[in-house]
Parts: sequence; structure tokens; C-alpha cells
Amino acid sequence: MNQTSSNTEMLKPEVSAFFDKQTATFSYVVKDQMSPACAVIDSVMELDYPSGTITFKGADAIIAHIKDRNLDLQWLIETHVHADHLSAAPYIQEQLGGKLAIGDKINIVQEVFGKIFNAGTEFARDGSQFYHLFTDGEEYNIGKLKCKAIHTPGHTPACMTHVIGDAAFVGDTIFMPDVGTARADFPGGNARTLFKSIKALMSLPADTRLFMCHDYPENRAVEYLTTVADELKNNIHVHEGVAEDEFVKRREARDATLAMPNLILPSLQVNMRAGHMPPKDDNGMVYFRIPVNAFKH
Repeated sequence: MNQTSSNTEMLKPEVSAFFDKQTATFSYVVKDQMSPACAVIDSVMELDYPSGTITFKGADAIIAHIKDRNLDLQWLIETHVHADHLSAAPYIQEQLGGKLAIGDKINIVQEVFGKIFNAGTEFARDGSQFYHLFTDGEEYNIGKLKCKAIHTPGHTPACMTHVIGDAAFVGDTIFMPDVGTARADFPGGNARTLFKSIKALMSLPADTRLFMCHDYPENRAVEYLTTVADELKNNIHVHEGVAEDEFVKRREARDATLAMPNLILPSLQVNMRAGHMPPKDDNGMVYFRIPVNAFKH
């Protein structure tokens, strides 16, 4: 899993992080140094679950950041269908434009959760709610920044890592070294597949900057940035030398002890629709469904 090549000739994107404390989620504005072009990755819409109230404090901060710097928002990227927070991408898109995109395996996730939530035939399961579906290995640009989408399943079937210049936005594939790796027990998740995806990430140049989607520290302040070299040396689950079977055994044992994320039910219903709410009921109200026993271990 070791890699020693350098990123010194790559363009280095400017990255601004925005943290949502409720869901421990990092969102990013990624800017091309050579132009006003930028992308937003994994934005958050706040939900007060007890009252059902939606707010956009975090998204408004991102919008203000982009407007204040006269940036050109080209992409709104979701690394996967998040199970712990609701996407604010459509809200940001309404005000700033940009192309809303996710990995092309979204159809697998939509098929699974469309059934669980009994979304009906009016819910398209082909990813058409998004403007663009990234394929594995697809190259694209943010201004002059060279970007590449890499399929990194395991946490979900549709997870993508986005390598942008010398930076990689890893979604929930891997966490800070002292936290380890993402769970793999959601429908469609698989610990062995996750290990293979992480191995692919660890083959990136050693100085590649890795930007986390979440951080769950025990005895330190939250962090969002590490490197391939640091993960190879220090990650408690997949440091260099950890065998696949060893990882799978540990990951599956840990997953069996984990509770479901607090916002998993509303998050999935919104995020499988590209950040849009379920359709209104006949009284004009929007409702989330609670499928009983659908996510039992």
C-alpha cells in the first residue's frame, strides 16, 4: 500500500472548510488558484428532528463565502448518499448555480432505499435527480484544476473519492488516523469492499492531502486534514501491514456495536432525492417516513 511519488507539480486547490457540529460533518469550498472557479463538496442542511424544522445556517455561510470572494460555483458534489445529515445542495444551487453531481452507482442506493421507504413508481431510481453522474476514473475540471472521480465503495455502493489537484475528498471511506475507518453495515455496505477501496486510496502519492467528511475525536479538537503517508503510518484500522481478513474481522465486530445515526431516516429520504424533500402529501405538508425494524443489526 506504500507510494512514494510526489504531487509537487500538481496545482494546489484552495480549500475552505465549514463544520456542522450537530452531525460532525465537514463541507468544503474548493477553489482553483488560477481562476474564480470553485466547487462545493458535501453541504449540510440543518434539521431539528424533534420539531421537524429545517434551517440553512451552514449553507448560508458557504453562500456568503462564495459571494464575498466573487467566485464562480461550477460543481455541487456529493461524495455519497449521506446517512447522517441532509444535503443543502439544491438550496445553494438555487442561489449560485452549479452542476449537482454524485457517483453513477446512485441507482443502486436509490433502488434499495426506494423500496425501504416505499417511495412508489414516481421516485426515479436512475440518478436523474442529479445533473451529472460521475463514473469511476472520470476526469473533469474546476477551472484549470484537474480532477478525477474514483469509485470507493464499501461504506455505501455509491461512494466516490474526488481527487482535485493534490487533494482528495474521501467522504466516509476513511477518517483521521486515530478514529480509523467508516462503518460498513448499512444496506449495500461491505467491510471487505471498504478495505479494497482504502487500499486504492493509499496508492495515491504519499503527500496527497486527505480531507475528511467527518471527525469523531475523543480527546482532541476536531480535525479534517491528514495525508496518505500519515494514514499509512498511523491509522488504527488500516495502517500499513494490516491484512484484509484482520481488518474485516475488526470492522464487522465494531459495526455490530454501533447505533444508527440520529438523522439516518430523514437523511436518506432527502439525499436519495439529491437533497430535495419527499413530495408533499395531499394536505400540502411534507412528511418523513419511519420504517419499523428496517435497520436492525
